Amino acid sequence: MPKQNEEGPGLGQGSNQSMPLNATLSLAALVVIIAGMKAGSSLLVPMLLAFFIAVVCTSPVQWLHRWGVPMRLSVFLTLLVLLGLVSLLGLLVVNSFSTFVSSLPDIETRLYEAYWSVLNRLSDMGLAIDPEQLNSLFDMQSGSTWVPAVLSEIGNLFMQSIVVSLLVVFMMFETLNFRDKVSLALENPAPSLKRFAEFSRTFKRYLAVKTIISLATAVLVWLSCLMVGVEFPLLWAVLAFALNFIPNIGSAIAAVPPVLLLLVSQDGGIWQAFVLALAYLGINFVLGNLVEPRLMGRALGLSTLVAFVSLVVWGWVFGAAGMLLSVLLTMTLKIALDSHPQTRWMAHLLGPGARISEEKHEHLRDADKPPLKRER
Repeated sequence: MPKQNEEGPGLGQGSNQSMPLNATLSLAALVVIIAGMKAGSSLLVPMLLAFFIAVVCTSPVQWLHRWGVPMRLSVFLTLLVLLGLVSLLGLLVVNSFSTFVSSLPDIETRLYEAYWSVLNRLSDMGLAIDPEQLNSLFDMQSGSTWVPAVLSEIGNLFMQSIVVSLLVVFMMFETLNFRDKVSLALENPAPSLKRFAEFSRTFKRYLAVKTIISLATAVLVWLSCLMVGVEFPLLWAVLAFALNFIPNIGSAIAAVPPVLLLLVSQDGGIWQAFVLALAYLGINFVLGNLVEPRLMGRALGLSTLVAFVSLVVWGWVFGAAGMLLSVLLTMTLKIALDSHPQTRWMAHLLGPGARISEEKHEHLRDADKPPLKRER
């Protein structure tokens, strides 16, 4: 018996000593994983984009299959419709962007004139400002340096889109035999398939709701730009759709170019720019704070701090594409953690939190009360 007492503390002390070692090894593994993801970002970003698009496309494939269409034909029809929509939108955006590039010198001249007008007003107010020092921000000759860089990035984006399209095609056909492959690979595939089905169902719901909200945002921004009279409304609508996936600051960034363009436009002014800014604010407030939480529910939300930290972390790892995918990647991690009982507590920490029910409050109050003494 004394020997057991001696071994007991020894075992406890050894387990306590291993906790810092396990934490250090976990942090080291996390650093290695993040460094590998950053080094392979050019390979991982197209694969992640293809994965998200393929997940969205599985819903219409299953809907067609429930109506009696063969699975392979459902995949083919879904990809054909997706290709047609993307091609049509791409032609419209390219046409709008080419018009924007052709009118860029006139826009730059108006911005330059507005810039000097603001400086003169500030100097009349008695503020000491050095115009020559700030003049580098609006250098008229800088367009010859950054416009080719933008066109080069567009060319790279076009090549990336081709790679993503091919990956989506292969992933869609690969999902046809996924359950059979998992059943052959695992001895007891039922728990794994159940968790994967739960993860896939929740993730598709989140991605569908987020995509619908972004589309609604783009349509409302397009209508607002048409009503106010700003140039290139389709370009700003596509920009609003893409940046709506960036938490907290994406909508504000999307509003800056059209508001600034309307501010210096000949048919615009301060009042029109103010109305457009209010329209952006109202659209994002209603859809982002009222409609989206009701459709998703609190279980599919992220806390504000987690959303902002994910924006910084994924933006550092994957660049601009990481900022666009930050919420999707973090929500993927949250849903994956929530699908397993042992990691569900981490998913709760990433969420916005929920009110504890009255029964749980009563249970916690009863737990805090001292035990009643029994009468002898």
